[in-house]
Amino acid sequence: MKILFLTNNAISEPLIEWLRAREEVTVHQDKLTVSDIDRFEPELIVSYSYRHILKRVVLDTMPGRFVNLHISLLPFNRGADPNAWSYLDGTPQGVTIHEIDEGIDTGPILVQQSVTIDESKETLASSYGLLHEAIQALFIAHWGDLRAGRMRGQAQSAPGTFHVSYDFARLKDGLLGAEGWDVPIALLRARYQAICRS
Repeated sequence: MKILFLTNNAISEPLIEWLRAREEVTVHQDKLTVSDIDRFEPELIVSYSYRHILKRVVLDTMPGRFVNLHISLLPFNRGADPNAWSYLDGTPQGVTIHEIDEGIDTGPILVQQSVTIDESKETLASSYGLLHEAIQALFIAHWGDLRAGRMRGQAQSAPGTFHVSYDFARLKDGLLGAEGWDVPIALLRARYQAICRS
């Protein structure tokens, strides 16, 4: 099968390699256009850590054949920095594979899984890694059904939560501190609560 894999993040490389051992995979990092689809002739399009929003004119070329891998338990933490916001907003952690529509992480859910994070041991960076391990394992476990188009999406429940990149960026220095992405989750929460009180 010809797979067009959309990504801007090296964290996707293990999954790309897994797919390449089984399918014909083209990786694409730029903004996807209709002419790209005409050129690559994919049978399925997989988006994973891809920074560009797909427009309706692109989605209409292959209805039901665009899927996204997102490291949150949708409908919580749509959009940017889902791992961080699960701790800051106190929402459930997990991973979701969903169909892509015109919204941001709003498409019908194909499969999802809760992920338990030990907040007394993990950092923001290590929990990010655990979520990516979980989403890749979920994709692999369901690849046969995804490939064959046997999975049926279920509409997301509302309202959930949503954040743009600026929401975290404006707080980033105060939240990460000297530890950077290795900030312990408990400390991240404490810093956020202090910012909210100030």
